[in-house]
Amino acid sequence: MAPKRHAAATPSTPSATTTTPLKSTISSSPATLKSNASPLEIAHYVLNQYLTTTPQRTKLLDAFMGFLAIVAVAQFLYCVLAGNYPFNAFLSGFCAAVGQFVLTASLRMQTSGGNGGDGKKEGGKAGGKGKSVRIAGEEKEDGGECEVSHERAFADYVFGSVILHFFCVNFIN
Repeated sequence: MAPKRHAAATPSTPSATTTTPLKSTISSSPATLKSNASPLEIAHYVLNQYLTTTPQRTKLLDAFMGFLAIVAVAQFLYCVLAGNYPFNAFLSGFCAAVGQFVLTASLRMQTSGGNGGDGKKEGGKAGGKGKSVRIAGEEKEDGGECEVSHERAFADYVFGSVILHFFCVNFIN
């Protein structure tokens, strides 16, 4: 016969027992995928993992990159459908959108944390104020790896954006 539980060990409120099933219904994707999963299950799993494990700062950069891609496609479609009379203006706007996309992708790579997109480095957490990220392929003179702070990466991003837009405005004439 199993031992009886003490009265203090049993939950007295019904809300304590309903929290566990609620969490399992919210996260309806499996912890791991089966080898014969359908493409819809794979897409749902990838989306769920992205939403739960990606930091908010990286999601914001991804949203901005999506906006830049939509702007570039809209400008290209307008050029194809309506004509490209001020061709310098089209090239300037299109290059500004594509160039800003590339700069934002570079910022995302520098600030996302590195290893597999989990936001953590080998030595601890990545992200936050003053933290450093490793740049792939670069090494210090003493054999260590080169690190760039998030503030430095953002300053490089702003500097590159100013130069990009300076050239785009000058290209319009």
